[in-house]
Parts: sequence; structure tokens; C-alpha cells
Amino acid sequence: MPENGGLRARSGQNSGVSHDSHPSRHRRVWAGDPHPLGATFDGTGTNFALFSSSAEHVELCLFGGPRDQSLDEQRIDLHEVDGHVWHAYLPDVTPGQHYGYRVHGEWNPDAGLWHNDNKVLLDPYAQRIDGELDWNAACFAYNLDDPNSANSENSAPFVPLGVIHDRSFDWGGDELLKTPTHESIIYEAHVRGFTMQHPDIPPEKRGTYTALRHPAIIEHLVQLGVTAIELMPIHQFIHDHHLIRQGRKNYWGYNTIGYFSAHNEYGAQIGAGPADEFRETVKALHSAGIEVILDVVYNHTAEGNHLGPTLSMRGIDNHSYYRLVDDEPRHYLDFTGCGNSLNMRHPHVLQLIMDSLRHWVLDMHVDGFRFDLASALARELFEVDRLSAFFDIIHQDPVLSQVKLIAEPWDVGEGGYQVGNFPPKWSEWNADYRDTMRDFWRGEHARLATFAQRFTGSSDLYRSDTRRPTASINFITCHDGFTLSDLVSYDEKHNDDNGEESRDGESHNRSWNHGAEGTTDDASINELRHRQRRNLIATLLLSQGVPMLLSGDEIGRTQRGNNNAYCHDSELSWVDWENLDSDMHHWVQRLIAFRSAHPIFKRRRWFQGRPLRDNDDMAWFRPDGEEMTSSDWEQGFAQAVGVFLNGEAITIPDRFGNRIIDDTFMCIFSASPLELTWTLPPERWGSSWAVKFDSSRPEIGQGSDETLLAGAQFIIPGRTTIVLERSTT
Repeated sequence: MPENGGLRARSGQNSGVSHDSHPSRHRRVWAGDPHPLGATFDGTGTNFALFSSSAEHVELCLFGGPRDQSLDEQRIDLHEVDGHVWHAYLPDVTPGQHYGYRVHGEWNPDAGLWHNDNKVLLDPYAQRIDGELDWNAACFAYNLDDPNSANSENSAPFVPLGVIHDRSFDWGGDELLKTPTHESIIYEAHVRGFTMQHPDIPPEKRGTYTALRHPAIIEHLVQLGVTAIELMPIHQFIHDHHLIRQGRKNYWGYNTIGYFSAHNEYGAQIGAGPADEFRETVKALHSAGIEVILDVVYNHTAEGNHLGPTLSMRGIDNHSYYRLVDDEPRHYLDFTGCGNSLNMRHPHVLQLIMDSLRHWVLDMHVDGFRFDLASALARELFEVDRLSAFFDIIHQDPVLSQVKLIAEPWDVGEGGYQVGNFPPKWSEWNADYRDTMRDFWRGEHARLATFAQRFTGSSDLYRSDTRRPTASINFITCHDGFTLSDLVSYDEKHNDDNGEESRDGESHNRSWNHGAEGTTDDASINELRHRQRRNLIATLLLSQGVPMLLSGDEIGRTQRGNNNAYCHDSELSWVDWENLDSDMHHWVQRLIAFRSAHPIFKRRRWFQGRPLRDNDDMAWFRPDGEEMTSSDWEQGFAQAVGVFLNGEAITIPDRFGNRIIDDTFMCIFSASPLELTWTLPPERWGSSWAVKFDSSRPEIGQGSDETLLAGAQFIIPGRTTIVLERSTT
């Protein structure tokens, strides 16, 4: 007897009608329940529930698999409707069954109504999706030669279908890791690109969830020292039509069609199901102490604008799911640059997003989310509203309020750049940090004071609303833009292979080729590029806030100057494991281990500048050994500064009540192209100092530290980072 089986029987067994020319496949149809939404297998049968406030009639369609012709389709009328939710319970339907919906209703595109029962629609709550979009003309609700007339072609053979999914899984005691945010080091990676060329992974498993848990991948992450892997989109997504025609793909995956389903192309085992493969990967990463954060795209869907295909929400209830232009509802408000925007004002859209997020936490055990174009989620009317219902719901949710929440704090609409304006509990990708550090190290003037703000956690952006330094997700590079190697090797983007005549991608990259565009045999240029990469990584890992690394930067990955490789599922965008830069890899490992060992570089509270035992908790110094004054910060030409970080000044106990006392350090950053004579401060700041890192001599600090005395003068080469540790004797 299925769960609540008695209730369903009392509600009316066989309440629906099964349309099928094959009597042997006759289905029993019970009334079912309106909740939960989606297709829910309870161990015996499956409950189907679909929200649509504009439908006049709904048919559940059962298929033998994707690409089935319509003659093999079984249609079941849904007669039960409660609160605009159409539902039924089929006691004979079990996991593996393919399904979709046909939604009958008014066809009136000018009024924003696109109902067309010739189109098979994907369940927005489908937890497994099979098949790819074929981009046949039948997938469009309108005739391509007449947008005002309905297309009568059957789309069933050409669209992806939902699959009934068994949610049971043996987690073996696995739980969320809940790594403290200030302890976190995030590694942004692409499931496919990260693993496609690793020589230790069997070729048939490369580019999959299974590859991501291969011992060689996990060993790399553990040895590197990262605490979390942030995966680029793994929700089911669609490859854009124009890219398919050009022989390309939407490699990045920011084109979601299913918010509950793990992308099926990343599955390795036919029949096993991508969801279970992903769960096994989460288990393995958790066992290694690595959190899993998902990059999620709730701001738009793959159905695009009014000229796009009708695959799911557009045909189910266009007015509810999408933001339409008020006086021209055929068209969509577009805050994303992708054709449409989800309607965050509608309670069922908010429910969809919240149910999806909870699914990934409770059923898939992910540890947090990075929200793509998050400003679009906060637009209740037109302007971004930091007190929107989306934030209110997340903050009060007992599950989601306890995981990591990271915003990409901008969208493409007016007023969409909202760095620093998200509410408490949220961290943000800090683009101001990225821009400041890039400009500082390429020698831009008037950046010293801003450098200090960003290095200490960007208190000007986050402190006023009670947030902590962990609100700032610091990064130099991410998937969108140059890799670290390309940042120091190219002045201009080189996106010719994208098929858009290099009009795509950011044109102002704050990059510098150091004397030659692209690869060069000039030893002096290559040495400077290597040093600049070390400088940028050192700055990132010594800064307050949460550092994020782009996968492959630690081993020298290049995209040959392409700063928008979204459409390249090829060696251009894959991590090259054969030609890795071992020296850079070792530099990053050392710095991560150093940061992890010293709480002073990952403070939970802001620096105060208060005196402590004759020393401040933090102080800034000029090259002559004197403390910086207000007028010094105003010197636009200044390109070098030192910062004293007092490990004895951490007075807040850790989460176990232990008082933390760390070592004390002096970090020196010189972006000047010239050699500088540096003077250490007087003895009251420290009698002697050991050199732990020197980006001009990366071998220093590995067991043979140099020692410098208070007041000592020494030469710093141009464009160099030095880290000194105060001796305790």
C-alpha cells in the first residue's frame, strides 16, 4: 500500500482517463495529492503534481523513452485540481518511467499566453531528465514563418523528458561539513573541463561526476589545501541553437532547463542515473574534507525570449513563471541578457526555487550555493530590493539559512551592480577586489589606499550592516575572463574562435602582457610574468576574506588569450594536466598551507587598529620604515607598502572557546618597476624577522629562512612580494 494510499483511494480510484490504444498498458489512476509538486515515487507508485493557474486542461504523458514517436505515447487526463495544482497518483508507475505534460489553454501570444497542447512540456520539478533538445521546428509553439499562428507539429520526438527518480540513497552517515567560512578556500571548477585530460582517469570516465571523485583528482585538491570545490552549473541545461549550428556547445552551462536534475551529459554509467553518480561524488569529497558548492542559475531559463522554444514553463504558465513587459506581455523583461527573467514576485516561483535549493541540500548533500546574476533575484518590481521576499524566505528557512550563500552581486539591468549591498548571512563575489589587485600589480597609480581596503576585507563595503570579512569572496580570476597565465600574457582578448568576430567578452581586462602579446621566448618577460603570477596569488591568499582560485591557475592553465570560452568544450578550455607548471603549483600549495596555519590571515572580525602591548593589531609602513600618514595614502604615485599583522591581537576566542594567539608578520608589496631600498621598523615592532616568502626568489622560506634585524635596510626588486615572520626569541 503506497504512503497515504487510503486517502488516495477515498479520493477516487481511477479518477483520470488513460488514453492508450494498447489495453495491456492500461494504467490505474487515482486522485493523488497536490503536494509535493513534481513526480514523487513513494516506494510503490508515483504521485504527479503540476502547478498551472492558466491551464484549462492538463494531460500527463508517459513514454518508453526519449525520441519515442507519438504513437508510443500514453496520455492521462488530470481531473483533480487544488489551488491550481493538477494532480494524480499512478500506483503502477515506478522509477525509470519517462514522462512529460501537455497543457491545454488559450493561445494568445500578444497576451503572453503560449498554450499549445502539441508541445510536450518538461516538469519543472523533474529530478532526472533524459534526452537532449533536437532543435526541430516542432519545439516552437508558433510557426517559424508566422509568429502569430500556433504550431501544430508534435514536439514529443525532439524534446528532453522527465524520468521518475528513486530518491533513496545510502549516504553511510555523510553529513554537511559546515566548514567555518573564515577557514574556507574555494576552488572554482568545471566538471568536464577539470577532468577531461587527466592521464590517470580512464578515458570513458573523463568529464563526468565519477571522474570528479577519482583518487587522482581528490588527491590534487587535498594536497593543494582547498576546503571547497565550487562547481560551475550542473543543473540540467540546454545547448543554444546558434551554437549547435556552429558546431559548438554551451560549455559553461548557464542555460538551465531543470532545477532539480543533475545534468545528464556528466553521467558516466548508462542506467545508473546522474543523480546517484553525483551523490557518490559528494560523499567522496566530503570524506576528504572538501565541501561542494553549486553555481546555480535561478535568474532565467533556456526558453529564452518570445522567439525561443516552448519546452517547459512557457507552455505551462507563462504569466506566473516569467517577468513580462506590462503593456506588451508577448515580450519578456530581461535583466540577464539571456532573453527572460524568472518572476520573483510570484509565490510559486519562489516556492520552486526554495524547493530546488532544499532538494540539493537535503537529498544531494551540497554545502552551499553561488547564485549567478543574483541581483536579478532581488528585483521584485524593477529596482534591486535587498529586502525582497527571496532574501526573507531564505533567511527564515531552517535548512538554507545554515549553508553557504554566495551572490554574484550584479545583473545586466539598470542598477544591477550591487557589490556590498546584499544582506547579512550572504557573501559576495567581490569584483572591486579583483579590479583593485589587478590594477595594483600592473602598476596603476592612485591605488594604494584602495589596495589597503581590499587587502583587509573591504570593510567599506561590508562592515556597516554587521557583516564580517567573510562577506568578501576575493578572487583574481574566475571562469569568466582571462586565466591567471593569460592575465599576465595578453593586453587584448583573442576570441576569434568564438564566431562573434571578437565582439564578445570583456574588453577592459586590466591585464598586461609585460612586453609581448602571448607566448614568447624572451626569458626576462617570462620571468616577470611568473613573478607577477606569484604576486597575485600571494596577495589573494594573504588577504582578509575568503579566497577563491580558478581551477588550473595553480598549474599554469591558458586559454591562449580567449577571455570568454563559454562555447568551447575542447582543449582550449580544459585543464592541461600534462604540461603543468610544477613551480607555480608548489608556490600555491605553500601559501595555502601558510594561510591555513595562521589565523591572522583569516580573521573572523575586522582589524581595529587598537594598541596592544606596545604594538597595534595592524599598522602600515612606508619603505623608509615609518608608519603611513594620511598624506602618504594620498600620494597617487606610491606603489609600495608594508603591513604589520599582530598575531597577539586576536582576542576573540574560537568556536570552542580557545583564545587564539598567532605569530606576527610583516607583508611587503611593491608594484614599483624599480628596485627599492626597504627599511624595517624600529625594534619595538620586532627585533628580528625571518623571510618566509619572496616572490622574486620563490625558493626562499623552504627550510632555510633568511633573518633580518630591526632597522635593517635591504633591496627589494621591482614587483615583488615579501612575507616576514617576527622571531619569538
